[in-house]
Parts: sequence; structure tokens; C-alpha cells
Amino acid sequence: MNYIWRKVCRDTTKRCVIGLGYIGLPTASLLGTKGYKVHGVDTSKHVVDTINKGKIHIVEPELDILVKSAVQSGNFSASLEPKKADIFIIAVPTPLKSDHQPDLSHVEAATKMIAPHVRRGNLVILESTSPVGTTEEVVAAILKENGCDLDKDIYVAHCPERV
Repeated sequence: MNYIWRKVCRDTTKRCVIGLGYIGLPTASLLGTKGYKVHGVDTSKHVVDTINKGKIHIVEPELDILVKSAVQSGNFSASLEPKKADIFIIAVPTPLKSDHQPDLSHVEAATKMIAPHVRRGNLVILESTSPVGTTEEVVAAILKENGCDLDKDIYVAHCPERV
């Protein structure tokens, strides 16, 4: 645990937040306002363009101030594609399907999107409401299928939503 905490807090660490909604956008902008370099990713061009203008696309009190500050500082930018990073935070929705089972398709898509960029020493955090086992059975499994050697210092973790 100490290794992960030291890695998250290092000033030179690059962070990539996948999903810029109600969890990902506050997380990315908060990190950006604290001086950390953050690359945000969303599948919506409208969302990406709005954030890069220092504006927000969701209603959340005072979030507009954080986003504007993070973007203007040069610490936070958004795009449609991930980049290499040291820490990847997957903050995508897990809505319920009609049969009341969680829809993990967004988690799967986000993991496949970052897999080509994950390398030794990286930390991948699933920050989403998801069923027990999702981190190992979905995220870690997809990374492994896509050539990531989880036995070679690639760390995968789950973090309940906290921002």
C-alpha cells in the first residue's frame, strides 16, 4: 500500500483519467488544481471541447471553478484518446441493465482503450461502483489479454468513489 500511495503522490507522475463525468471530472480537475499533470479522456467530442475551454458539461456546485483553474494552469487537458501515463483512473458509469445486473461495457471499453498504453510500473485504478470481483475479473483480465504482464510490476486496484 505504501508503494501505491508514494506513486500517486509523486510530482512527476502523469495521470490519465478515463471518463469525465460526475466522478472523473471532479477527480481530474482537483488533481490538476493541486499541481499534478492530468490527461482526461472522454468518448464525447462535445465534453472534451467544453472542458478544454475551461467549462463544464454537468451541473455540480463550484466544479466550474476547479475545471477552469486546472485547465488554465496547464495541468489538465482532455481528448478523445488516452496517452501514456503512470496512473490510469477508470471513472466510467456502471448503470443497471433491465434485468438489474450491472452493465460493465463501459469498464470493458475503457480498459481496452488504455491497454496499449499500460507498461511496467503503472497503476490502474477502477474508481467506479462495480460488483465485487470486477477489478480482477474484468480490468485485470482485459489487460492480461492485451499483453500486459501483471506479474511484472503493473498494479491494479479498486477505489470506491470519493470525490
